[in-house]
Amino acid sequence: MANDKGPLGINSPAIVSREAWDAARLEMLVKEKELMRARDALAAQRRRMPWMAVEKPYVFEGPTGKVSLLDLFEGRRQLIVYRAFFEPGVFGWPDHACRGCSLGADQVSHLAHLNQRNTTLAYASRAPQADIARLKARMGWEMPWYTVTDSFDKDFGVDEWHGHNVFFRDGERIFRTYLVNSRGDEAMGTVWSYLDITPLGRQEAWEDSPTGYPQTPPYKWWNWHDNYDAEATPNQTWVEVSDAGEAAFRRESENQKRA
Repeated sequence: MANDKGPLGINSPAIVSREAWDAARLEMLVKEKELMRARDALAAQRRRMPWMAVEKPYVFEGPTGKVSLLDLFEGRRQLIVYRAFFEPGVFGWPDHACRGCSLGADQVSHLAHLNQRNTTLAYASRAPQADIARLKARMGWEMPWYTVTDSFDKDFGVDEWHGHNVFFRDGERIFRTYLVNSRGDEAMGTVWSYLDITPLGRQEAWEDSPTGYPQTPPYKWWNWHDNYDAEATPNQTWVEVSDAGEAAFRRESENQKRA
């Protein structure tokens, strides 16, 4: 019965049969697919945004000494830098970083998959490297984490609030391509949320990207995070498994349309 008081003392939704629940779920699925397609279209627009050349030679402190913004790429084409607040004056110092930034750090997925798409994620704070190393060890975080030594945070809009800045490298030339801050930044952390804000995107064949952008078939490049270096090309068995999965998804989609 609708509006029954549930165990939490709130007005719960209607309790219905399996058939009615399935119908309601399919109705919601239509709206979710619309949202997904709109999100894909927005990412396609993002890949066509203008770039800004980075002219200033920024310097960071890393575990082995001074490094440049170019060094943060680790040889890859794309770089995402998250400005995390861990420094004197921030709530939690010196034992912890900002609670919000720390929650975000806990969400970061295994970086091997992101690296496989020619993308590097790095964190940057104003804390000294010794404190960063101590914090990473305490919290179990493994992302590269650098110390800001100049106006990098102010120049890229993250001196007062957290944010992800995205950069692209063409040889030694660096371009700023995007910024995610405020609401929306809290959802970052997955391979897909990171790739969707980069200029090259997920680099899969279904995406709407400018001509010449690198793209490969979906699923085929996926691997165990400890196996990318050992297996340079897609595994044929995995190709067959993923092909069968895609075919099953298509059949289910067609059946739902006819229902």
